[in-house]
Amino acid sequence: MKNKVVVVTGVPGVGGTTLTNKAVERLKEEGIHYQVVNFGTVMFEVAKAENLVENRDQLRKLDPETQKRIQRMAAKKIAEMAKEHPIIVDTHSTVRTPKGYLPGLPKWVLDELKPDIIVLVETTGDEILMRRLGDTSRERDLESTASIEEHQFMNRCAAMTYGVLTGATVKIIKNRDKLLDEAVQELVSVLR
Repeated sequence: MKNKVVVVTGVPGVGGTTLTNKAVERLKEEGIHYQVVNFGTVMFEVAKAENLVENRDQLRKLDPETQKRIQRMAAKKIAEMAKEHPIIVDTHSTVRTPKGYLPGLPKWVLDELKPDIIVLVETTGDEILMRRLGDTSRERDLESTASIEEHQFMNRCAAMTYGVLTGATVKIIKNRDKLLDEAVQELVSVLR
């Protein structure tokens, strides 16, 4: 039997992983246990097992057909996990590239995952920019507020498309500065 599969997405710096981890901790206190899975990590594990890559950065350098095959295999692996536990998939709704936006959840991935809910974590472009500038642990390309907001718009468009293709509901949660507890409570409500 398939347990609930929830996809949580957001642009880099929005705080999606922090929000998810805090919501999962709160749910554990209620006896509800989710397994959080990072889609890119599972892809890396699959590719590494086939001796295709040695590090995660090499994934994007694989030829497109190999990438698609690895994506599908990773999705199948996560779908198998969902037979044992409710799953939260931490991933990107879209990926900005120099040539345009790529879907983070192409149809072949959605067909395997069969998500029940897609959660978009958002805040203002200004807040995201300030968070990125304050995060010295990561090396990110500098983007304008307008560029960040465009990326969030593309994520919304993609998420609704994913919902149309799968029947999943789409929820937008605002992760505003100094209001993390409110966002956590909102995500907890979605996950119950």
